[in-house]
Amino acid sequence: MELRHLEYFVAVAEELSFTRASRRLHVVQSGVSSAIQGLERELGAALFDRDRHRVTLTEAGRALLPEARATLAAAQAAADAVAEATAGLRGTLSVGTMISTASVDVPGLLARFHEQHPGVLVRLRVLPGGSADLAREVASGALDLALLSLPGEAPPGLAVRQLAHEPLWLICAAKHPLADRDAVQLGELGAEPFVDFPVGWGTRAIVDRAFAAAGVDRQVAFEVAEYKTAAALVGHGLGVAFIPASAARTLEGVARVPLSPELDWRILVATSSTRRASAAARAFLAELLGR
Repeated sequence: MELRHLEYFVAVAEELSFTRASRRLHVVQSGVSSAIQGLERELGAALFDRDRHRVTLTEAGRALLPEARATLAAAQAAADAVAEATAGLRGTLSVGTMISTASVDVPGLLARFHEQHPGVLVRLRVLPGGSADLAREVASGALDLALLSLPGEAPPGLAVRQLAHEPLWLICAAKHPLADRDAVQLGELGAEPFVDFPVGWGTRAIVDRAFAAAGVDRQVAFEVAEYKTAAALVGHGLGVAFIPASAARTLEGVARVPLSPELDWRILVATSSTRRASAAARAFLAELLGR
């Protein structure tokens, strides 16, 4: 089994298209197809179901994917170790991040890292499923590390370290009865319509868990994917929302009310707890923790 064949397999599995995988790999499509067929013969199992309209992983393909990623990561780590010893860091680093990371200056961090390690190509990804998607991608090996927010303990397969934290504040329309309050409690908000973020986002998980623990039902009337849209809906009196304090301070047209007791939003960096990080990932993590 050649590493090249595993690389082709991972590319097709992630793209779910032989055409897109061949473009990504800069290899003719027939070469990718031939490599996958050879891998299937060697393993004695079909890895993909193919028809004219789509490509999907078989059960065998789904079983192989995390192992293939781990094998490629181990091979890359070995190459990185030699490169680091002879000519500095090389390779590719896949980093995931939330849209907002509070006091963690991701662009500044990337600029410093690039200046110190120009031979490393960093791929930055923001996933629509928020922190839950980021956690799954780190655990599967699709990401080397991710900045995310998770309530409670780390999921299996992940190691997390806290980078920063801050409270969530309630935002409401300027004419809302709560607008002039010094603080508000969860129990007072059961009748309010909410503007919130999709299930899987860190702030959504924190708020959902807090309301469940308090035994308070709430109605999420609007789901949005950015703070400005949430603030616009709130400002027009269509609901209230919980926003990290640093973001709430920048929003216009809304009132900001602290919560009592506070809900703590933690910004974490997640890495795999089962795979050895590449040299590039270890260097990036050191820069991040020492920021």
